[in-house]
Amino acid sequence: MLAVGKNGTAAGKRYVIRTMGFMSGYVAINVLAIFGAFDDIGSPVAAWGLALAVSAPVVGQIWATLSFMNESDEFVRALIAKQFIIASGLAMAIASVWGFGESYAAAPHIPAWLIYPLFWACFGAVAPFIRTSR
Repeated sequence: MLAVGKNGTAAGKRYVIRTMGFMSGYVAINVLAIFGAFDDIGSPVAAWGLALAVSAPVVGQIWATLSFMNESDEFVRALIAKQFIIASGLAMAIASVWGFGESYAAAPHIPAWLIYPLFWACFGAVAPFIRTSR
């Protein structure tokens, strides 16, 4: 999560509330899945419904981040945009290297949905080093 709770702005507070709301839904659906609540899904339509349901909070949290950027002042907007872009590029680079490793070097398969936590790991790793909007 972005370090916005400290700045106390209205945009920061909305971001934290939105993120907590979306991630609560994400955690709830995944906890239910871990404990087998969806093990008996036999219909492809229901399975796709579950895939969409667990993806919806991810999409919502991305929207929350972009909304925070939009609602912030110019400096914060530029800073987070720079961090977001660099983290995206780093995550795509890592995913591409691994994907080609799967194709050419018999690396074990990793599910595509892991790009989302990989992106946030990259964001967390680069954010402390990107402190200017230039």
